[in-house]
Amino acid sequence: MPKELAELAQLGRSLWARRTEILAYFDTGASNGPVEAINGRLEHLRGIALGFRNLNHYILRSLIHSGGLAEHPDAL
Repeated sequence: MPKELAELAQLGRSLWARRTEILAYFDTGASNGPVEAINGRLEHLRGIALGFRNLNHYILRSLIHSGGLAEHPDAL
């Protein structure tokens, strides 16, 4: 195989190894996109929350930041 195609060959091997997971998406139609979006927001918050000394404040800020505060009206 030409050296220039090594990355393409690796992509093919990765896709072949994950074929069952890839094809499962078409069976179920489920995606982990929304979960990954919330996780990304929380990771960003964790990066800027180094000054939080109170765990309850951190949890409240996480709920506000991820949009989950509406489901916890007693959080305030």
